[in-house]
Amino acid sequence: MQAALSRSQLIRWRAAIFAIFLATGFGFASWASRLPAVKSALGADDFGVGVLLFVLGAASIVGLSLANVIVARWGARRGMLASIVTFSTGVAIAGFGVEFAQSFPIASVGLGLMGLGMSATDVMMNVEAAAVEQAFGRTLMPLFHAFFSIGTVAGAGAGIAMAAWRVGVAWHLWGAGLLVLMAGLISLLHVPNREIAHDDATTPRTRRERFAELAAVWRDPRTYAIGAIMLGMAFAEGSANDWLTIAVVDGHAATETIGAVALTVFSVAMTVFRILGGPVVDRIGRVWSLRVLAVTAAVGLVLFILAPNLPIAFVGIALWGAGASLGFPLGMSAAADDPKKAAASVSAAATIGYLAFLCGPPVLGWVSHQIGILPTLWIIVALIVMSGLASGAARPIAGSKVGAGHAD
Repeated sequence: MQAALSRSQLIRWRAAIFAIFLATGFGFASWASRLPAVKSALGADDFGVGVLLFVLGAASIVGLSLANVIVARWGARRGMLASIVTFSTGVAIAGFGVEFAQSFPIASVGLGLMGLGMSATDVMMNVEAAAVEQAFGRTLMPLFHAFFSIGTVAGAGAGIAMAAWRVGVAWHLWGAGLLVLMAGLISLLHVPNREIAHDDATTPRTRRERFAELAAVWRDPRTYAIGAIMLGMAFAEGSANDWLTIAVVDGHAATETIGAVALTVFSVAMTVFRILGGPVVDRIGRVWSLRVLAVTAAVGLVLFILAPNLPIAFVGIALWGAGASLGFPLGMSAAADDPKKAAASVSAAATIGYLAFLCGPPVLGWVSHQIGILPTLWIIVALIVMSGLASGAARPIAGSKVGAGHAD
């Protein structure tokens, strides 16, 4: 039986998971920020870059699937150690393959390991974040995801600096990979072993019983309802990250600079609401927060699609970003309401949500090729509405310490 943690241990645990979210975002953005240099060093065309991104995405899907098995076999804490090492190693190999070997296959191997480790880490750090949230008894998941967003901003900023200073891709990615590795190793020292997350090697349950627990959540209708919430909001977020700049340029006849500004507005709105969202959720409850934000995101996206001028389009972008900010983290939080099923449920919910992130962009790209980018975005409006309608599934179960709100 796990002993109760002291206040200082809880604070260190929370800080450790904050750091892992931050480091993961930093590592991913470090790679993404150097894509132009990667393309040049490998002598690749747009199709070649697309192949590299496909390798990253395909490996990420495999990592999502393996995360359940890793948690059952080794526990969340030890599993996260292995996945962070895999992620960092992949970043380093990708850097070597791009700059020194100038080898497409070696770079692909690095990206495969990077995607595998990144997505598996993502699932397990959300498992830990949900446990921290329950331990503190208040909504913290949006803030954890805000740290990931801050990490991506920092990683992109570092990439801009490295490119401006003409630092090679390999040296940049080696440094980023080392930072991620060190942050992960130091942080994991402050993550407690928890029997409920399968960390305790002395637990009497057999491995077959652990796998049975993981399989059981896929037979629970609540898993799929929460997945619908996360699916809609993951599309809302992912479509902006991948298609907003193009929609501004092609759909609203703006310059590429204005497109970049639009994406910045979206990202800032999302990050700010993730930082501030926890207390709001604790006040009005998880369900009403999701409903209000679904309406906000849908109105914002409709305003963007139909905007007669850029100022109105930018208002729509800000509402879109604010509305999409909490759906994914609150879905994670809802999945973790039952501590006995938290590891399995968060893994399952994350798998559904991240499949939208990974598969959504190419699907939208194919549709937009047929009908144009702005009409394609009506698909996202429909998915946001679906998310709002499914929000009742996020109502906290009996005994949960977070998400009920004072007025729910």
